Amino acid sequence: MSVYQLAQREGQEVVRAAILDAATRLLVSEGAAALTVRRIAAEVGCSTKVIYTLFGGKDGLVEALWLEGFARFERRLSAELDTGDPRERLLRLGGVYRAYALEESDYYRVMFLGAVPGFTPSSEAVTAAKRTFQILVDCVAACLDCGALTGGAAEEIADLLWMAVHGASSLEISGYFEPPVAERRYQRLLLSVITPFLPDERNPS
Repeated sequence: MSVYQLAQREGQEVVRAAILDAATRLLVSEGAAALTVRRIAAEVGCSTKVIYTLFGGKDGLVEALWLEGFARFERRLSAELDTGDPRERLLRLGGVYRAYALEESDYYRVMFLGAVPGFTPSSEAVTAAKRTFQILVDCVAACLDCGALTGGAAEEIADLLWMAVHGASSLEISGYFEPPVAERRYQRLLLSVITPFLPDERNPS
């Protein structure tokens, strides 16, 4: 039984997810040239008509890949928002970023590493993707509001954190670091970025 036939039993959203997953695997394993409607249909075991109906063709499929990656990322980040004090929550978000990059590396490459040359997301897609960054900004703002961080604007600190974790995660999924070493380095990197913004408890204001 094909992937399509199995997914079809569960409904259209499962079919859609199966097609997107197959497309990301082809893209990463064989490159952008493999990302054709016919090849993806063969991989999933469905007709090309199914892909045209769901995505409107290759361009729509690529944007759907990009948006699916950010939707999954947003769900992972949002799951960490209701527990712990703001500083702990911020550090956990940093860990979630790395975990997502490693566990969903195919999507991560589409989202951040230019896996599809020439792809430009629509303005609507960019707006949807920015919600993930706003989660980080809001978490930093909560730290500033309660005094867990100080001395910077929420957007500035969030930018620095994002730059750091993106660089580290991208290097790791590209094979530059072994996981045990990468995890230790990653935790130290997170702390090094937020340390300049920690309040000086020896000289409380």
